[in-house]
Amino acid sequence: MAGMDGKAGPDSSGDEDRAMKARLDTLAADLGRRRLDHPDPNAANGSNVQTGRAMSMGFRVLTEFVAGVVVGGLLGWQFDKWFGTQPFLLIIMSMLGAAAGFWNVYRIAAAPTGSQGSDGTGAGS
Repeated sequence: MAGMDGKAGPDSSGDEDRAMKARLDTLAADLGRRRLDHPDPNAANGSNVQTGRAMSMGFRVLTEFVAGVVVGGLLGWQFDKWFGTQPFLLIIMSMLGAAAGFWNVYRIAAAPTGSQGSDGTGAGS
């Protein structure tokens, strides 16, 4: 490397390297102190966000399954009252409701994680 006067001295490159290393060491030390003094507020919330998403997914799965069973049971009970076939339609519709609940849970579990839209319905934009 050439010095300020245009001459390449044998010691000028080493001086620049040492000065650059000293500046980098000072910068690294300053950044380390700053990280200790001012921790990143988003770093602590990252685990809370993941926990919230997991709980949301769990409640959604539970709701989908229970709704399928309850709707199937209620429809079966009402059909039994109308047709006088107690308890056959109740049993059959409850099983169909459970199957629908399992199908909904499977669809939620099989969906790629990046495909959910901002409304959480799985519909991308």
